[in-house]
Amino acid sequence: MEADSIACMSLSDGTAVDDEVTVPLSKPQGGRIGTVDGGGVVPPTTMSPASSVHELLECPVCTNSMYPPIHQCQNGHTICSTCKTRVHNRCPTCRQELGDIRCLALEKVAESLVLPCKYFSAGCPEVFRYYSKLKHETVCNFRPYNCPYAGSECSVVGEIPFLVAHLRDYHKVDMHTGCTFNHRYVKANAREVENATWMLTVFHCFGQYFCLHFEAFQLGVAPVYMAFVRFMGNEHEAKQFRYSLEVGSNGRKLIWEGIPRSIRDSHQKVRDSHDGLIIQRNMALFFSGGDRKELKLRVTGRIWKDQQNPGGGMSTTTPPYHLCT
Repeated sequence: MEADSIACMSLSDGTAVDDEVTVPLSKPQGGRIGTVDGGGVVPPTTMSPASSVHELLECPVCTNSMYPPIHQCQNGHTICSTCKTRVHNRCPTCRQELGDIRCLALEKVAESLVLPCKYFSAGCPEVFRYYSKLKHETVCNFRPYNCPYAGSECSVVGEIPFLVAHLRDYHKVDMHTGCTFNHRYVKANAREVENATWMLTVFHCFGQYFCLHFEAFQLGVAPVYMAFVRFMGNEHEAKQFRYSLEVGSNGRKLIWEGIPRSIRDSHQKVRDSHDGLIIQRNMALFFSGGDRKELKLRVTGRIWKDQQNPGGGMSTTTPPYHLCT
């Protein structure tokens, strides 16, 4: 695959769960956290240091917070239920047999706590009851992002600047600045392309990063190609932008316009939802010209930032072009 040209052009900027506690959290002083007392929260100064309590609830094997059932050996050493199987029912501290003893006292202590989200240092201001905390952290807007690279299962996670560098240095993804793009996809024998995935470009505009994807797969019994854009950020930020994709030749064209999906959604999820420009193989070969065997497909596109209407809604009117800054 090759990128023919990248033009630096853009568009004008436009003018509860019942048991959850979601109160704003100030940075703890002295490492202390409050506990629930009736319906309220006891001031942190009346409690033991949070680090002491939290250490009691930390599994000695995986170091994660323990959730019921919490197991203990005859000597009182505790372990989480997942690691109990991993250590073959032997206490990792004293090597005694664990058996099926529950540490009910520690489970009760856990029920009394409210704790900050594990992503507090990343900016999450909320605290939760102990058993709601884990559920929140799986969907927290401040959690790190998974690597958005398509075509392999990459386990790397991190913040956006780190992932951009990771994509460039490790996955060797092309990096471009600009809000318009013009790519040509070439394949000598298009009929050999089945379930192929390409992540061609990460491009930077409006101070944000976007990923351009192009894939080949079976849609029912029909082989198709699909192009789409993902936004390197959360879902709320993604909705501030729109993008268009266009492919065509011989006086015909297909045009797609949509909102980029956040990289919180995997490229597989976006593909399976058909949220992008889908081109049937026969149409792609028609656009390619020639003997209809070799794929020579040119896809052009652009991104713009939605303008705010006076009433607060997002404008769907395409604003005029202006040079990127």
